[in-house]
Amino acid sequence: MTDDNWHPVANAADIAHEEPIKVQVGDEDIAIYNVDGEFYATSNICTHGFASMVDGFQEGDAIECPLHGGRFDIKSGRALCAPVTEDLRTFEVKVNDGRVYVKV
Repeated sequence: MTDDNWHPVANAADIAHEEPIKVQVGDEDIAIYNVDGEFYATSNICTHGFASMVDGFQEGDAIECPLHGGRFDIKSGRALCAPVTEDLRTFEVKVNDGRVYVKV
């Protein structure tokens, strides 16, 4: 663990716009997103069915689950449409010297 529970997870340059990546921090399976050069993190597992969000389709600041098509707001984790009703957990993100850090 690092200070204040911040964990380095990736190089910012390795996370392409609208191509989320999966990282593991301890027991947490986390999706990291690039939305117009800003980075966000949510739980990588859909709240409706056991599907990896990084396998879904990202468009702007929304991610669509690959299993049933439910969509979530990447910035807030908020469920946007059926069949999802439960929000995704979000994590704080910061970038320092080109490295992406997640607070867990």
